[in-house]
Amino acid sequence: MYNTCNSQQLRGNLRAAEVLVAAVSLLPVAFSPTAVAAPAPVPPPAALAAGGHPTITGAAGRAHLRTGLHRFVGTKALRAGRTHGVRVRNGSLRIGSPTGVRRLVDAYGPSRPHRYRYGTWSSPWVRAEHSFRELVPSWSATTPRGTLVQVDVRVRLQTGRTSSWDRLARWASGRLRGFHPTSSGAQRDDVARVAVDTVRTGRAAARWQLRATLYRRASIDRSPVVASVGATTSPRAPSRVPTSRPGPARGEAVQVPPYSQMTHRGHYPRWDGGGNAWCSPSSVAMLLSSWGSGPTRGQLGWIPAGHRDPAVDHAARMSYDYRYRGTGNWSFSAAYAGTFGLDAFVVRLESMRAAERYIARGIPLVLSIAFDAGELDGSPLTSTDGHLLVLRAFTRTGRPIVNDPAAAHNRGVRRIYSRAQLEEAWLTASAGTAYVTRPRRVALPQ
Repeated sequence: MYNTCNSQQLRGNLRAAEVLVAAVSLLPVAFSPTAVAAPAPVPPPAALAAGGHPTITGAAGRAHLRTGLHRFVGTKALRAGRTHGVRVRNGSLRIGSPTGVRRLVDAYGPSRPHRYRYGTWSSPWVRAEHSFRELVPSWSATTPRGTLVQVDVRVRLQTGRTSSWDRLARWASGRLRGFHPTSSGAQRDDVARVAVDTVRTGRAAARWQLRATLYRRASIDRSPVVASVGATTSPRAPSRVPTSRPGPARGEAVQVPPYSQMTHRGHYPRWDGGGNAWCSPSSVAMLLSSWGSGPTRGQLGWIPAGHRDPAVDHAARMSYDYRYRGTGNWSFSAAYAGTFGLDAFVVRLESMRAAERYIARGIPLVLSIAFDAGELDGSPLTSTDGHLLVLRAFTRTGRPIVNDPAAAHNRGVRRIYSRAQLEEAWLTASAGTAYVTRPRRVALPQ
């Protein structure tokens, strides 16, 4: 089985292990793993903590996804949360009078701890639009050198039981010598557990709460600036989905430059093996470029002059999750895009028709997909346990037009896929996970 996005190769390997761990910790809950293209050994539970987005299916038969999204953006929304040592200023969160000092160690940097002053912002409890079993947070923040942001989540089941606070990330943006961004381990309790960028519950949940902790070195006055925080929710990915009818984006197109990840093979293998695995960075770089955004020439100065489309190399380095050891962390990818002044977040959508609403507004999307041999005609891949591509247009008959970074060269990136096949590969693999980026002047669909 050939898989270009090695950062997500654990997806297929983890299916059986995910079921085993769930059965041990939540005996009453039944999981039905999907079939994989080729058998793979089951990793030990430690591998689950390393990351991956395993595909866990719901009940057999075609199902409709019911997803939700709630974000805290702007002064009014952020003031609805509780602050301790953090103030809301100009529509963003910043450290005000710190509430204390903690010693933090950058696990992938210098071994000695540093003293950090901090403050926290906690959202109110959010009642999800529908009950959910999975939650993916996202945030937009800038972190000057010596600062970072930590994101924690807890959930409440429909029965009223509440999980512990689980850490999803310690994150710092766009600094070559800053705190190394990292996700956290499984942090499993009897209510929820963490898989890299996703909180998963054993039973249906009704509410969630986010907490952002803003840190700065005790010796400096600079503060991280958090422009938005939020989360998207969904049930587990269904095993099959109905094909949606073409909608408002038939014949609509968004101009997105084509970037092949394969032209970056051998580039910086210490970040997820190099371009062979850089489907997410390549897709994010395409989105940024479509908005006339992305790293400056100065920010690209560390990349050799001969590297084509160096923004892809930059995206790979800056969105790399050092614990997960991959560039496919959904939350990190959106957070990276947000460092360029764009509004960026992760959303789960219930159908291709829902995605059309974004294209109709001129907003391209990155979709997270997986498929077996023969399930996506015209793809440069035979099969994949995890891949990301850009949805940028629809034909007049409703077939999706994508920029698929798995093509061997930029000229082969544009592809037209079957609507039914791509919708199935997307919704059943990631429950409709997509990255959204847009300038704030461009309105989101209602």
